[in-house]
Amino acid sequence: GIVFGFFLERAGFGSARKLVEQFYLTDLRVFKVMFTAIITAMLGLFYLGWAGLLDLSLVYLTPTYLAPQIAGGLILGFGFVVGGYCPGTSMVALSTGKLDAIFFVGGILAGTLLFGEAFGAIQGFYNSTAMGQVTIPEQFGLPYGLVVFAVVLMALGGFWGAEAVEKMMARRGANR
Repeated sequence: GIVFGFFLERAGFGSARKLVEQFYLTDLRVFKVMFTAIITAMLGLFYLGWAGLLDLSLVYLTPTYLAPQIAGGLILGFGFVVGGYCPGTSMVALSTGKLDAIFFVGGILAGTLLFGEAFGAIQGFYNSTAMGQVTIPEQFGLPYGLVVFAVVLMALGGFWGAEAVEKMMARRGANR
């Protein structure tokens, strides 16, 4: 974790300004780094499974609860936009002494406490729309290799699109 945090800080991800630039579409480095990490992990798991070095049926998948996970994602995204950090990058910023990170982490702790205290009241929603352990290939009856290929193509398109958007935003900023 310390090494990962070090590299996040070196990449500038301990700066709320750097992270928020992705929402202004001026620097999509976070998108590109995270998508690269996802693709790397996906390809590693796929090829290790294909080579018989990893039994993918033993890899734990978090069960899907569609509505509460969408709600949680929206809450996390709202907090990310308002505070400029996600939980991991807030810890990186906190470890480097950034004052705004202290307040952000305090908000995480307060939100966690509030969730724990309100859990009895929201437990029905929390456990709603259970779908079990869902994967895209299983859900749509597609071969894993095809889905892996499609995600790689999507990543390449995303990288190309991110570069195009950054250039467009840079020209727009230069024209102001």
